[in-house]
Amino acid sequence: MKRDLPASTKDEEYILSDFYDILVIGGGHAGCEAALAAARMGAETLLFNINLDSLALMSCNPAIGGLAKSQLVKEIDALGGEMGKVTDKTAVHFRLLNASKGPAVQSTRMQCDKQLYRLTMKAAVENQPRLHVRQAMVEALAVEGGAVAGALDASGHFYGARKIIVTTGTFLNGLVHIGTSQTPSGRAGELASVGLANQLKALGFDVGRMKTGTPPRLKASTIDFSVLERQDSDADPAPFSFTTRALRTERLPSYFTGTSAETHRVIRDNIQHSPLYAGVIKGVGARYCPSLEDKVMRFGDRHSHPVVLEHEGLDTQEVYAKGLGNCLPLELQYRIVHSVKGLEQAEIMRPAYAIEYDFVQPSQLKNTLETKLIAGLYLAGQINGTSGYEEAAAQGLWAGINATLALQGAPPFVLDRSEAYMAVMIDDLVTRGVDEPYRMFTSRAEYRLILREDNAVIRLLGKGCALRLVDRAHVNDLQEKMKKIELGIASLKSVTVKPSPEVNEKLARRNSPAMTQPTSLYGLLKRHEIAYDDLRDIPGWIPEPDPFVQKQIEIETKYEGYIRRQFEATRKLKEQEKKKIPPDFDYMQVPGLSNELQAKLTRIAPSTVGQMERIPGMTEGAMSAVLIMLRKREPASAAPTEEAPI
Repeated sequence: MKRDLPASTKDEEYILSDFYDILVIGGGHAGCEAALAAARMGAETLLFNINLDSLALMSCNPAIGGLAKSQLVKEIDALGGEMGKVTDKTAVHFRLLNASKGPAVQSTRMQCDKQLYRLTMKAAVENQPRLHVRQAMVEALAVEGGAVAGALDASGHFYGARKIIVTTGTFLNGLVHIGTSQTPSGRAGELASVGLANQLKALGFDVGRMKTGTPPRLKASTIDFSVLERQDSDADPAPFSFTTRALRTERLPSYFTGTSAETHRVIRDNIQHSPLYAGVIKGVGARYCPSLEDKVMRFGDRHSHPVVLEHEGLDTQEVYAKGLGNCLPLELQYRIVHSVKGLEQAEIMRPAYAIEYDFVQPSQLKNTLETKLIAGLYLAGQINGTSGYEEAAAQGLWAGINATLALQGAPPFVLDRSEAYMAVMIDDLVTRGVDEPYRMFTSRAEYRLILREDNAVIRLLGKGCALRLVDRAHVNDLQEKMKKIELGIASLKSVTVKPSPEVNEKLARRNSPAMTQPTSLYGLLKRHEIAYDDLRDIPGWIPEPDPFVQKQIEIETKYEGYIRRQFEATRKLKEQEKKKIPPDFDYMQVPGLSNELQAKLTRIAPSTVGQMERIPGMTEGAMSAVLIMLRKREPASAAPTEEAPI
């Protein structure tokens, strides 16, 4: 079969020898999840990566999870994604962050064996039916009639496709900086994607520039760990995946140290050699993850900044030096490293560097992550201005699901902000756009008490099953657990405890006030200082052996009032999200809107009143003006679109 590629691609004729339902360009965390989801849902899928040996490579920190990020991992897992499973198989260090705080902000973080993670994910991808893998550089997309038709690789081979998902990470016009050295790279040692980056601009996408970086890797045998603070794993960690029955037993510690006065002096005396301060780097970096140069120059009153040393694997000498990220020349990097306690003789195996790359402003996307400009083209991961493995993987899963549903003629998979952290992220991206690398924070989720990492499986497992990404047996098992939770709470409410010296003595041992009148076990569990297992000595208590059920009983009991109020608040959100805005609605005809708002609303084209309300700059008066015009055209409006299958 022959196909003429449009002039926007190549004025040449190519022989079409391969055709797929979906092409995924880029095999990082977003690309792997997108390709796996598409193939598992029945689409013939081809995954491209420039180098198959770097598939799912952890380019920076060898860890998954962390504050707000673990919620994304749990949600990916509940929807049938792979990140949580692979992390459980390859993790070597486990911590529950914010363990002393409430469940809404508790987050799991697992440090992985970097190479084992890559190989495990690579195996999952390679062994997935209907998923094909190709080492190739994609140079251009074929676009016909405003829709994707395929892609062309650097060798001139054309691949036809009905949908394309671009997950190129930092590779679009990637440029690595070490001092005055600038190397076109998507990652140190790997080629940048230049042709595709330039084509996206030529197609009319609003493309910006961002910056990130990575710290040096040090040789473990040259580090004096004896003088450093050691941190071991939590004793009894919980897995990420609901399918994991046991975690690997090998463990690696982490170590803490900090920068010194000498570190800061070296940086201040040589700041002119940093491309960040010399004006060479134009890309916008993340303010929440500044380079060491930034920290020293911006926080002059700080005498030290923390440095965390994490082994990159069981069988490697490489140690990730978190906190020492910079883009200074190598000779200065050595002086910085050697000025840190315990690192006086440390050898740098890989230098730190900064990298600039192109991203596409995500306000040009629909809430399915399909572009508004080119039909059938989806973007996921750092190309959308985000940072982090977890954010990328969640977007990849979302894009893979929606591209496949579109192929099948099914309604899109779209969640609202009260249903998932990933929905908060997607809504933030497409509604607000980005002006710096976006990462997930618990503060971004207004309903975070009902979007905990511990209940992700409750919230989303049924939806994963409906998408054919989760086996029905897992849903049946969850339903049994839900019955136990309900019965457990009812049992606690049914048992009345009368004040007595024995009971008050037991309460006193837990620093809990004495009882003065009868109450239920449910009432006792509501006390902050009383845990579920603390009730074991109270008459009438019936133990529940399942840790998951225990935890949900305790949380639902202690936070019952707060949870109820958040669910009430979500009802208003859902009402707003039901009010659809026709895709052809003309904001230029709405009287009273500023030119700026008219242009912004036209560009973003919100699909619902709720989404419109969250656009920066929307005022009460502007909302009223739009709502009046919407009501005027209601008789002519199309019937509301179907909600996503759940």
